[in-house]
Amino acid sequence: MTTNAATTTARHPASPSTDAPAVARFPDFPPRSDMMNTRHIHDDGSQSALRLYLGQPDTTIVLGEVPLYWEAPRSRTGVRVPDLLIAFDVRPSHILAQEGYAINEQGKPPDFVLEVASDSTAWHDETGKWADYAGFGVAEYWLYDPDWGQRYARGLAGWTLVNGRYEPIAIHEHAAGMHYGYSAVLGLYVCWEQGKLRWYDPAAGYLRTHDEEHSGRIAAETERDDERSARIAAEAEVQRLQDEIARLRGATDGA
Repeated sequence: MTTNAATTTARHPASPSTDAPAVARFPDFPPRSDMMNTRHIHDDGSQSALRLYLGQPDTTIVLGEVPLYWEAPRSRTGVRVPDLLIAFDVRPSHILAQEGYAINEQGKPPDFVLEVASDSTAWHDETGKWADYAGFGVAEYWLYDPDWGQRYARGLAGWTLVNGRYEPIAIHEHAAGMHYGYSAVLGLYVCWEQGKLRWYDPAAGYLRTHDEEHSGRIAAETERDDERSARIAAEAEVQRLQDEIARLRGATDGA
Protein backbone atom coordinates (compact mmCIF):
# COMPACT_ATOMS: atom_id res chain seq x y z
CA MET A 1 0.00 0.00 0.00
CA THR A 2 1.25 3.50 -0.80
CA THR A 3 -0.07 6.95 -0.11
CA ASN A 4 0.65 10.51 -1.09
CA ALA A 5 2.14 12.17 1.96
CA ALA A 6 0.65 15.46 0.83
CA THR A 7 -2.86 14.18 1.55
CA THR A 8 -2.11 13.42 5.20
CA THR A 9 -3.73 15.93 7.54
CA ALA A 10 -1.22 17.48 9.95
CA ARG A 11 -2.18 17.36 13.60
CA HIS A 12 -1.01 19.96 16.11
CA PRO A 13 -1.86 19.52 19.80
CA ALA A 14 -3.86 22.28 21.35
CA SER A 15 -3.48 23.44 24.92
CA PRO A 16 -6.54 22.44 26.98
CA SER A 17 -8.52 25.44 28.20
CA THR A 18 -8.03 26.33 31.83
CA ASP A 19 -11.41 28.05 32.16
CA ALA A 20 -13.59 25.03 31.36
CA PRO A 21 -17.34 25.53 31.83
CA ALA A 22 -19.25 23.66 34.49
CA VAL A 23 -19.80 20.07 33.46
CA ALA A 24 -23.33 19.24 32.30
CA ARG A 25 -23.65 15.48 31.92
CA PHE A 26 -25.34 13.78 29.03
CA PRO A 27 -28.42 11.67 29.86
CA ASP A 28 -27.90 7.97 30.53
CA PHE A 29 -28.33 5.62 27.59
CA PRO A 30 -29.62 2.05 28.03
CA PRO A 31 -27.16 -0.75 27.15
CA ARG A 32 -27.38 -1.86 23.53
CA SER A 33 -28.82 -5.28 22.85
CA ASP A 34 -26.34 -5.95 20.01
CA MET A 35 -23.01 -5.20 21.72
CA MET A 36 -21.56 -8.46 20.35
CA ASN A 37 -20.99 -6.73 17.02
CA THR A 38 -18.90 -3.94 18.53
CA ARG A 39 -16.52 -6.47 20.08
CA HIS A 40 -14.69 -6.30 16.75
CA ILE A 41 -13.34 -2.85 17.68
CA HIS A 42 -13.31 -3.03 21.48
CA ASP A 43 -12.22 -6.49 22.63
CA ASP A 44 -8.95 -6.99 20.73
CA GLY A 45 -7.16 -3.85 21.88
CA SER A 46 -7.63 -1.89 18.65
CA GLN A 47 -8.56 1.26 20.55
CA SER A 48 -5.46 1.01 22.72
CA ALA A 49 -3.34 0.60 19.59
CA LEU A 50 -4.94 3.69 18.07
CA ARG A 51 -4.34 5.71 21.25
CA LEU A 52 -0.67 4.77 21.25
CA TYR A 53 -0.29 5.54 17.55
CA LEU A 54 -2.06 8.91 17.69
CA GLY A 55 -0.46 9.99 20.97
CA GLN A 56 -1.17 13.38 22.62
CA PRO A 57 -3.51 11.94 25.30
CA ASP A 58 -4.13 15.41 26.78
CA THR A 59 -5.71 16.64 23.56
CA THR A 60 -6.70 13.51 21.62
CA ILE A 61 -9.54 11.15 22.46
CA VAL A 62 -10.32 7.67 21.12
CA LEU A 63 -13.58 6.35 22.55
CA GLY A 64 -16.41 3.97 21.75
CA GLU A 65 -20.09 4.38 22.59
CA VAL A 66 -19.78 8.08 23.46
CA PRO A 67 -22.91 10.24 22.96
CA LEU A 68 -22.46 13.07 20.48
CA TYR A 69 -24.56 16.21 20.05
CA TRP A 70 -24.33 19.96 19.54
CA GLU A 71 -24.59 20.54 23.29
CA ALA A 72 -25.23 18.54 26.44
CA PRO A 73 -28.92 17.71 25.95
CA ARG A 74 -31.65 17.09 28.50
CA SER A 75 -33.04 14.16 26.52
CA ARG A 76 -31.69 11.55 24.11
CA THR A 77 -33.53 13.05 21.13
CA GLY A 78 -31.15 13.73 18.23
CA VAL A 79 -28.11 12.37 20.08
CA ARG A 80 -25.89 9.95 18.17
CA VAL A 81 -23.72 7.32 19.88
CA PRO A 82 -21.00 6.22 17.42
CA ASP A 83 -19.23 2.91 17.97
CA LEU A 84 -15.87 4.67 17.59
CA LEU A 85 -15.12 8.38 17.87
CA ILE A 86 -11.73 10.07 17.42
CA ALA A 87 -11.07 13.77 17.94
CA PHE A 88 -7.92 15.93 18.03
CA ASP A 89 -7.34 19.24 19.78
CA VAL A 90 -10.07 18.66 22.38
CA ARG A 91 -10.33 18.22 26.16
CA PRO A 92 -10.65 14.47 26.83
CA SER A 93 -11.03 14.96 30.58
CA HIS A 94 -14.09 17.14 30.02
CA ILE A 95 -15.61 14.62 27.59
CA LEU A 96 -15.12 11.82 30.11
CA ALA A 97 -16.57 13.88 32.97
CA GLN A 98 -19.50 14.92 30.82
CA GLU A 99 -19.98 11.35 29.54
CA GLY A 100 -20.56 12.76 26.11
CA TYR A 101 -19.13 14.94 23.36
CA ALA A 102 -20.74 18.41 23.22
CA ILE A 103 -19.58 20.10 20.03
CA ASN A 104 -20.22 23.61 21.33
CA GLU A 105 -18.08 23.01 24.44
CA GLN A 106 -15.20 21.40 22.53
CA GLY A 107 -15.31 24.11 19.89
CA LYS A 108 -15.21 21.59 17.03
CA PRO A 109 -16.82 18.33 15.85
CA PRO A 110 -15.04 14.97 16.03
CA ASP A 111 -12.57 14.21 13.25
CA PHE A 112 -13.45 10.56 12.73
CA VAL A 113 -16.52 8.41 13.43
CA LEU A 114 -17.05 4.72 12.67
CA GLU A 115 -20.17 2.58 13.00
CA VAL A 116 -20.27 -1.22 13.17
CA ALA A 117 -23.12 -2.99 11.39
CA SER A 118 -25.88 -4.51 13.50
CA ASP A 119 -29.38 -5.71 12.73
CA SER A 120 -30.94 -2.90 14.78
CA THR A 121 -28.88 0.04 13.46
CA ALA A 122 -27.65 -0.80 9.94
CA TRP A 123 -30.37 1.08 8.06
CA HIS A 124 -29.95 4.18 10.24
CA ASP A 125 -26.16 4.05 9.86
CA GLU A 126 -26.47 4.33 6.09
CA THR A 127 -29.20 6.98 6.08
CA GLY A 128 -30.08 9.12 9.12
CA LYS A 129 -26.71 8.91 10.86
CA TRP A 130 -24.90 9.57 7.59
CA ALA A 131 -26.79 12.85 7.26
CA ASP A 132 -26.45 13.74 10.95
CA TYR A 133 -22.68 13.25 11.05
CA ALA A 134 -22.33 15.42 7.94
CA GLY A 135 -24.49 18.05 9.64
CA PHE A 136 -22.35 17.88 12.78
CA GLY A 137 -19.28 18.47 10.60
CA VAL A 138 -17.52 15.15 11.29
CA ALA A 139 -14.56 15.11 8.87
CA GLU A 140 -14.70 11.37 8.10
CA TYR A 141 -17.48 8.81 8.51
CA TRP A 142 -16.83 5.08 8.14
CA LEU A 143 -18.97 1.94 8.10
CA TYR A 144 -17.68 -1.54 8.90
CA ASP A 145 -19.63 -4.79 8.50
CA PRO A 146 -17.75 -7.85 9.81
CA ASP A 147 -20.07 -10.03 7.69
CA TRP A 148 -19.28 -8.33 4.39
CA GLY A 149 -22.47 -6.95 2.85
CA GLN A 150 -24.84 -8.85 5.14
CA ARG A 151 -26.09 -5.66 6.84
CA TYR A 152 -24.44 -2.83 4.90
CA ALA A 153 -24.21 -2.55 1.14
CA ARG A 154 -20.48 -3.28 1.50
CA GLY A 155 -18.24 -4.53 4.27
CA LEU A 156 -16.22 -1.31 4.37
CA ALA A 157 -17.12 2.21 3.30
CA GLY A 158 -15.87 5.69 4.11
CA TRP A 159 -16.70 9.31 3.30
CA THR A 160 -14.83 12.58 3.68
CA LEU A 161 -16.58 15.90 4.25
CA VAL A 162 -16.15 18.37 1.38
CA ASN A 163 -18.02 21.69 1.50
CA GLY A 164 -20.53 20.27 3.95
CA ARG A 165 -21.26 17.12 1.94
CA TYR A 166 -19.80 13.63 2.16
CA GLU A 167 -17.83 12.32 -0.78
CA PRO A 168 -16.87 8.62 -0.93
CA ILE A 169 -13.38 7.43 -0.06
CA ALA A 170 -12.02 4.88 -2.53
CA ILE A 171 -12.09 1.31 -1.19
CA HIS A 172 -9.60 -1.05 -2.84
CA GLU A 173 -9.38 -4.82 -2.93
CA HIS A 174 -5.84 -6.01 -2.24
CA ALA A 175 -6.59 -9.75 -2.35
CA ALA A 176 -9.42 -12.12 -1.63
CA GLY A 177 -10.84 -11.21 1.76
CA MET A 178 -8.82 -7.98 2.09
CA HIS A 179 -10.19 -4.49 1.38
CA TYR A 180 -8.87 -1.10 2.45
CA GLY A 181 -9.34 2.65 2.20
CA TYR A 182 -7.12 5.53 3.29
CA SER A 183 -8.08 7.83 6.16
CA ALA A 184 -6.32 11.17 5.59
CA VAL A 185 -7.53 12.30 9.02
CA LEU A 186 -5.74 9.44 10.83
CA GLY A 187 -2.89 8.92 8.39
CA LEU A 188 -3.83 5.22 8.38
CA TYR A 189 -5.43 2.69 6.10
CA VAL A 190 -8.70 1.30 7.43
CA CYS A 191 -8.71 -2.39 6.50
CA TRP A 192 -11.30 -5.17 6.34
CA GLU A 193 -9.47 -8.49 6.53
CA GLN A 194 -11.44 -11.71 6.72
CA GLY A 195 -14.07 -9.91 8.76
CA LYS A 196 -11.61 -8.17 11.07
CA LEU A 197 -11.10 -4.42 11.30
CA ARG A 198 -7.38 -3.56 11.02
CA TRP A 199 -5.36 -0.33 10.98
CA TYR A 200 -2.31 -0.03 8.72
CA ASP A 201 0.43 2.58 9.06
CA PRO A 202 2.05 3.13 5.62
CA ALA A 203 5.41 3.70 7.32
CA ALA A 204 5.41 0.94 9.95
CA GLY A 205 2.79 -1.69 9.06
CA TYR A 206 -0.19 -2.91 11.04
CA LEU A 207 -1.05 -1.56 14.47
CA ARG A 208 -0.84 -4.67 16.61
CA THR A 209 -3.68 -5.90 18.83
CA HIS A 210 -3.25 -7.25 22.36
CA ASP A 211 -3.12 -10.84 21.09
CA GLU A 212 -0.54 -9.95 18.46
CA GLU A 213 1.57 -8.05 21.00
CA HIS A 214 1.41 -11.07 23.32
CA SER A 215 2.29 -13.49 20.52
CA GLY A 216 5.11 -11.20 19.43
CA ARG A 217 6.57 -11.10 22.93
CA ILE A 218 6.40 -14.89 23.21
CA ALA A 219 8.07 -15.28 19.79
CA ALA A 220 10.80 -12.80 20.77
CA GLU A 221 11.41 -14.58 24.08
CA THR A 222 11.54 -17.95 22.32
CA GLU A 223 14.03 -16.56 19.80
CA ARG A 224 16.19 -15.21 22.61
CA ASP A 225 16.05 -18.57 24.42
CA ASP A 226 17.06 -20.38 21.22
CA GLU A 227 19.95 -17.96 20.67
CA ARG A 228 21.07 -18.40 24.30
CA SER A 229 20.94 -22.18 24.00
CA ALA A 230 22.90 -22.10 20.75
CA ARG A 231 25.53 -19.82 22.31
CA ILE A 232 25.90 -22.09 25.36
CA ALA A 233 26.21 -25.15 23.11
CA ALA A 234 28.84 -23.40 20.98
CA GLU A 235 30.83 -22.33 24.06
CA ALA A 236 30.64 -25.87 25.43
CA GLU A 237 31.94 -27.26 22.13
CA VAL A 238 34.84 -24.78 22.13
CA GLN A 239 35.71 -25.78 25.67
CA ARG A 240 35.55 -29.47 24.75
CA LEU A 241 37.92 -28.92 21.82
CA GLN A 242 40.32 -26.94 24.00
CA ASP A 243 40.30 -29.71 26.60
CA GLU A 244 40.93 -32.30 23.89
CA ILE A 245 43.84 -30.30 22.47
CA ALA A 246 45.33 -29.95 25.96
CA ARG A 247 44.97 -33.70 26.54
CA LEU A 248 46.67 -34.54 23.27
CA ARG A 249 49.56 -32.16 24.00
CA GLY A 250 49.96 -33.72 27.41
CA ALA A 251 50.07 -37.16 25.90
CA THR A 252 52.70 -36.03 23.34
CA ASP A 253 54.91 -34.41 25.99
CA GLY A 254 54.72 -37.55 28.10
CA ALA A 255 55.90 -39.66 25.21
